[in-house]
Amino acid sequence: MNKQINILGIESSCDETAASVVQNGTNILSNVVATQIESHKRFGGVVPEIASRHHVEQITIVIEEALKQAKLTWDDIDAIAVTEGPGLVGSLIVGISAAKALAFAKHKQLIGVHHIAGHIYANRLQEEFEFPLLSLIVSGGHTELVYMKEHGKYERIGQTRDDAAGEAYDKIARMLDLPYPGGPQIDQLASTGEDEYRLPRAWLEEDSYDFSFSGLKSAVINLIHNKQQRGEEVNAANVAASFQASVIDVLTEKTYKAAEEYGVKQVIVAGGVAANKGLRQSLQEKFNDTNISLHFPPLSLCTDNAAMIGAAGFIAYQEGRRSGMDLNANPSLELY
Repeated sequence: MNKQINILGIESSCDETAASVVQNGTNILSNVVATQIESHKRFGGVVPEIASRHHVEQITIVIEEALKQAKLTWDDIDAIAVTEGPGLVGSLIVGISAAKALAFAKHKQLIGVHHIAGHIYANRLQEEFEFPLLSLIVSGGHTELVYMKEHGKYERIGQTRDDAAGEAYDKIARMLDLPYPGGPQIDQLASTGEDEYRLPRAWLEEDSYDFSFSGLKSAVINLIHNKQQRGEEVNAANVAASFQASVIDVLTEKTYKAAEEYGVKQVIVAGGVAANKGLRQSLQEKFNDTNISLHFPPLSLCTDNAAMIGAAGFIAYQEGRRSGMDLNANPSLELY
């Protein structure tokens, strides 16, 4: 490639306002994230209206900072990639409106990007893909297994039928009076406890790669309530360890089974829960003696960021996919 292709990525699907410049799909020139954790912490979760207002306040600032850190001007930017969906509709609209305004004013090409595609391509910022591959996406809103034969082509072979794993983590964390966000808190607490309660594992049908965590969530809530009603002390560390063991067992076994059946060369893990130490250890142990390579993004790229949107946007740019000025937020956007 003779010319360097610089993609400005914009991400605002939930509670992170982010902008990044990615060169040739793999080289991060800047990656700026304005987090809203402190604003939502007192509510125990993301409040959509508050998230949208913060995006409006931060979006221009993070974009300008991304260009500044990349040491580039608008003349150096080839296209603007922005999260089109899924996500919170109010949050998505802010990022998309900014991207469309800038594309129009600066005469840049516009590319709508699927949020999950972004999480998948966060891994390519670390190491090149080997096809065919399998991606396990685990986050607050998604738990999916996606098979890929080539760049930009996705086949979802499994998904959650109810709660996403990250959502279940946050709900159990609230039951244990742990601060938001609950995922890292449960992971840390679980490392000090034991799998005392042997909570249920939802395997579903024998040939299914789908997931279900609502039953597990209910089992934990019932366990805690029953102990409280009997006046017994709740061992929070053991509850966390038992809950995490159940989640990780199912994620690990289904991922391994799918990787074997589909004959993949590579398994990549994506999404906020990819930062979970227990999950990383379990998957590493499972794939250690196989010919399948296992990859995790660096911790800074597990949670929502714009570098991943720039990386996925570069693939769309190469394939000639563009969006028009009618691009709009699609909170239920399907991965294609």
